[in-house]
Amino acid sequence: MTQPLRVAVTGAAGNIGYSLLFRLAAGDCYGPDQPIILQMLEIPPAMKAVEGVAMELDDAAFPLLHGIEFSDDPNVAFKDANQIFLVGSKPRSKGMERSDLIRENGPIFVGQGKAIQAVAASDVFVITVGNPCNTNCWIAMNNAPDVPNERFTAMTRLDENRAVAQLANKAGVQTTEVADMIIWGNHSATQFPDYKNATIGGTPAASRLDEAWLQGDFIKTIQQRGAQIIEARGASSAASAASAAVDHMRDAWHGTGDRMVSMAVPSRGNYGVPENTIFSFACRCTGRGGYEIVDGIEFDAFGRDKFATTLAELTEEASVVSDLV
Repeated sequence: MTQPLRVAVTGAAGNIGYSLLFRLAAGDCYGPDQPIILQMLEIPPAMKAVEGVAMELDDAAFPLLHGIEFSDDPNVAFKDANQIFLVGSKPRSKGMERSDLIRENGPIFVGQGKAIQAVAASDVFVITVGNPCNTNCWIAMNNAPDVPNERFTAMTRLDENRAVAQLANKAGVQTTEVADMIIWGNHSATQFPDYKNATIGGTPAASRLDEAWLQGDFIKTIQQRGAQIIEARGASSAASAASAAVDHMRDAWHGTGDRMVSMAVPSRGNYGVPENTIFSFACRCTGRGGYEIVDGIEFDAFGRDKFATTLAELTEEASVVSDLV
């Protein structure tokens, strides 16, 4: 029998965590032949709720679910974990500045980075979902100095999925017709959805759709989609975020072949991004957590301006929490 993977999920009783856990247990991420052990982390006030989640997971009788553990201590929840989903973080409240949110969440990821360093498996691979995910990932990475930096990633796949859907809807095609829709930079309102290098049915998206819409409403929609969902349903994205996290980890685990996907990963100086900045690039995954950043993609003046803006924001965010790394 294949050895079970130990998969840790933080914020397990929250909306994203709850949506994610059942997808993982069903085999949607690692495949129909890979058993897993779920190791759930929650804050002390939510331990009763996570106990209920564990009961539901038990009641679903998932054949691939070979164990359920939960704790309020990351040193317990991350013990021997091969895959870690850092989902839990404090949400941004009304009137809160982004810099305030970074300061609120930063210490959480200091502790989690230290726990990953101390107790996770030697092959651990991490996705950071909790926002601001690029900077939270950077904090965790810097607090786990003995874990290779490339094992830390942050999720911009939700932004990519949103962009793919918008292009497909506008062109009147299925989402499978859209390729190479890459998100560059920060998972924030400065991110750059690169329509210029995307294709629809094998032809450039810019040749099929109105460029004024692409440079205007399209980019604005992707940058502001999270806020639009909060306005519409009274709560932030949950099921779509969980689905994107599954997409991210599934591609990292199984590989993407020639297909490019958006992943926020530590820069190695690519495209002039300072080394170890957690920046969303075009990546190709080679499997079991391996990936390469795709170099040589060109930008026009519009794209270069957007690229510079999102990089500047990430640099500013890092300065806010520089004392935590």
